Amino acid sequence: MVEYLNETVLWWHWIVLGLFLLILEMNTGTFIILGLGLAAIVVGILDLAIPMSFTTEIVIWMGLSILALWAWKKWFTVEHVSNSGQSNYSLDTLGTVIEEIEPHSRGKVTFDTPILGNTTWTATANTSISKNSRVKIVEVHGQLIEVTNN
Repeated sequence: MVEYLNETVLWWHWIVLGLFLLILEMNTGTFIILGLGLAAIVVGILDLAIPMSFTTEIVIWMGLSILALWAWKKWFTVEHVSNSGQSNYSLDTLGTVIEEIEPHSRGKVTFDTPILGNTTWTATANTSISKNSRVKIVEVHGQLIEVTNN
């Protein structure tokens, strides 16, 4: 079988395979088959320049395909971060005190950006913070936010 393939598979077969894979890629839009098609075209060009056996061509095609897939994974994929179930606040989020906060008791703070979907929160502090003072988040304790003067 390998002898038959060595005699019958020519350089242009690889280029046709590569073009077919590129056309298939245009229909899928995943960019995965793109590397396989380009690798086949490169093998066809190499086979035209340097005649080689079918097994060598297959090995080169597989190596180039794996290299292309690795490059795609490394440089072109974006890390997806899901906000589902996650808080989207940062400790640098600033707010304004709307109810005075005494040490170790509760007051109210309105934040500039929503914290877990809400802008007004019950807050505590280790020091006394007067109304209309600017504060930032120290820590979140469930439904209670600890703040400090900015």
